[in-house]
Amino acid sequence: MKDIRVLAINPGSTSTKIAVYQNTDPVFLKNIKHTPEELSQFSKITDQFQFRKDIILQQLKEADIQLDFVLAVMGRGGLLKPIPSGVYEVNEAMVHDLKNSPLGEHASNLGGLIAHDLVKTLPNAKAYIVDPIVVDELDDIARIAGHPFFQRISIFHALNQKAVARDFAKSTHRKYEDLNLIVVHLGGGITVGAHRKGRVVDVNQGLDGEGPFSPERSGTLPIGELVRFCFSGKYTLKEAQKMVKGEGGLVAYLGTNDAAEVEKMVGTGDTKAELIYHAMAYQVSKLIGEMYTVLKCEVDAILITGGIAYDKNFVNWIQERVYKLAPIHIYPGEDEMRALAINGLMVLRGELEVKEYL
Repeated sequence: MKDIRVLAINPGSTSTKIAVYQNTDPVFLKNIKHTPEELSQFSKITDQFQFRKDIILQQLKEADIQLDFVLAVMGRGGLLKPIPSGVYEVNEAMVHDLKNSPLGEHASNLGGLIAHDLVKTLPNAKAYIVDPIVVDELDDIARIAGHPFFQRISIFHALNQKAVARDFAKSTHRKYEDLNLIVVHLGGGITVGAHRKGRVVDVNQGLDGEGPFSPERSGTLPIGELVRFCFSGKYTLKEAQKMVKGEGGLVAYLGTNDAAEVEKMVGTGDTKAELIYHAMAYQVSKLIGEMYTVLKCEVDAILITGGIAYDKNFVNWIQERVYKLAPIHIYPGEDEMRALAINGLMVLRGELEVKEYL
C-alpha cells in the first residue's frame, strides 16, 4: 500500500475535470471543456455518459496513465436521496437513482455512473462517491419552512465546504468534530453552512439559488412579487425556472455570469456594476449573520472559499460587515479534486469507514 493511485472524476455542466493522485501527490490534472455544440446533441444529461467516458479514457491514454494501478475511482456525487456526509461505494441502488434522480438532472450524476463503469475493467479498483450535494445533516428545526406544503431541504457545496472545514481544523491542530464553523462557498451558486461539531445543521438550498443572489441565480426573491410573476400568464414554467436559476443574479443585472469580468467592470469605475456586486456581498454577509445565530453566537471561525474568494475587494466587503463575529480565513478556489482523492486515499488506508447507499 505504499504506492496508492486514485482516479477522481468531477463532471460539471460544461466541463469534466479528471485527476490522478499518487498518494497525496497529483500526477495528472485535466479540465476538459465541452462546447455547447458538443452537448446540444444530447437530450438528457445521462445521454452524455458514453461521450464523457470516452473523452476521459482518451485523455488518460494520451497522458500514458496506466489504469491498472488505480485502486479507487472517486466520482463526484449527484442528486441522490438525502444522505449523511461520508464516502459511499457505488452500488446498484445508487446507479438506479443517479440515472433516475429523484431531484432531477445534474451533470454531477455522471461522476458515480462513469466511476462504476470504469471499475468493471479494473480488477483491483472500487468506485466511490464523496459528500454529494445532497448531504443532509439539518436540525429538524431548520427544515420548517413556514407552511406544511413546503419543507426546507439541504442541497449545497458539501464536498468543498467539508474539505475546507477539515483543512482548517487540521491547520489549527483540532478536530473538525470539535469546532463550530461558518463556511461560505462563493461560486456560480453561493451557499453558507453552519457547521456544528462536524455536522452542517443549517444551510441555504444552493441548487435553486435560495439565499444570496449569485453569478447566475436570483436568490431568495420577494415572495409576493414572485407569486404574481409566476401567475401573470406571461411566462412558462421553464422560463420562470430559468429566471431563478441560470439567468438570474449577475447575468440578469450585468449580462455576464463571470465574476472576474464584473470585478474588471468595477475596476473601471462602472457604478452600476459596483452597486450590484456590492449588493451580492451584502446578501452573503446577511446570511453569515443568520448562521451565527444558528450556532448561538459561538463560532470558532468563518471560512470563505470558492472562485470569487480570489477577489479581495469582494471578500473585504464581507469582512467589514462580519469581522466582529469570529476570525475569518480565506481559501480561494475549489479544491474538489484533491478532496475526492484524499477521501479515496483515506478509505484505502483504512482511515475512513465506507457507507452503504440504501
